[in-house]
Amino acid sequence: MLGSDDKKTVPDHVALILDGNRRWAEERNLSGSEGHFAGYQTMRQAPGWFFSRGVEVVSLFVFSTENWNRSPEEVNYLMKLLRQAVDEEKKTALEKGVRILVSGRLEELPGDLPDACRELMDATRGGKEGALNLCLNYGGRAEIEDAIKAIIKAGIQPDQVTEELIRKYLYHGELPDPDIIVRTSGEMRTSGFLLWESHYAELFFLNKFWPDFEERDAKRILEEYEKRNRRFGGN
Repeated sequence: MLGSDDKKTVPDHVALILDGNRRWAEERNLSGSEGHFAGYQTMRQAPGWFFSRGVEVVSLFVFSTENWNRSPEEVNYLMKLLRQAVDEEKKTALEKGVRILVSGRLEELPGDLPDACRELMDATRGGKEGALNLCLNYGGRAEIEDAIKAIIKAGIQPDQVTEELIRKYLYHGELPDPDIIVRTSGEMRTSGFLLWESHYAELFFLNKFWPDFEERDAKRILEEYEKRNRRFGGN
């Protein structure tokens, strides 16, 4: 651990927007499903590349509230892949001691996926070797909307509302804010990812598709973060 007088050069929380699966597949004359499966294989490996270097929390933007607008065939495949992922990630997380959280509107997911996600969180609750936050059916505005509704439902008065209170009503307000948000595929936007939490996050845009993400990219991201001068509004 770093001493109190040392500069913290390793981010506590890295957040990743997994973009470019379909374009990766198109370049190789593969189907969109094959692109998503390749992206899933990368998703299974990437968190460990950060945990092994001292990062405590990794958030992955897996499926957004806007992704329901894709074709029914693609959405159905993604839901089946996510259901498979829940089972596989539970086993891996228990072996490695990783805690898994799922952020998003779980109740809107099909079949037994909502229950499976809750079981995944319960089963891995004791993990101490890192926290993996899977953002599934997630939207930044949706998260804030849901927090406001919960605050109103709790009967909290306007003069009692503070930033700290709002944080408690986010999907997982106990997590630290992301220190750096990374998007693959060359697109330069955050698409509402961790909208409330990202107000002082560093941004990094990687010009390669998600299935091509490698361990050396994780290393490069952490090296870039070390160079950043985070002033949080100061001089």
